[in-house]
Amino acid sequence: MKQLRTLGQTILGLLRELADENAYARHLAAHGRRHSKEEWRKFSEERLLRKYTQPKCC
Repeated sequence: MKQLRTLGQTILGLLRELADENAYARHLAAHGRRHSKEEWRKFSEERLLRKYTQPKCC
């Protein structure tokens, strides 16, 4: 039973990482802010701008 719970937690953690939920939680903690629609929008916009405006190497 414990192994099944551990597997479930691992899968859930992976899904949170893929969906940027963990990155958003780290962003909130680093900046001392609370979750809101506006904060999620700012976070998402900044993340996308960084991703698509930086030139790629090679």
